[in-house]
Amino acid sequence: MKRIILSALVLILIIAASGYYYVFIYSKNRKFDMEHAESMNIKADELVKAFQENEANANKLYLDKVLLITGVVGATAKTQAGENSVTLSSSDPFSGVMATLDSTVTSQVNVGDTIEIKGFCKGFLSDVVITNALIQ
Repeated sequence: MKRIILSALVLILIIAASGYYYVFIYSKNRKFDMEHAESMNIKADELVKAFQENEANANKLYLDKVLLITGVVGATAKTQAGENSVTLSSSDPFSGVMATLDSTVTSQVNVGDTIEIKGFCKGFLSDVVITNALIQ
């Protein structure tokens, strides 16, 4: 009986150590190469309109895809996690493209600048949400 309990504890310890390694070591060192990834080009205004007119269709086209978005910076901020974010304006004053910049990005952008942002589209709330973004 003791041998079964000891074997179970060893198995649990191995599983826990494997999970720890994957979550905290392997996944942090293995990043997606956003800079060289293929992307779809689109303007911020067109992207916002696509989601506002037909969100289900826009999800099929853009969700979890790498997009290269061109637009005018409407605002810059820091997220609650301390990451930099940039909002690209659209013709709708209540919606835009909110991009959370990759932690390696240190470039400064100013409101009114026209920029290109490359990142993953994660859907639409009141803004189109882009993550892991790089300024091109």
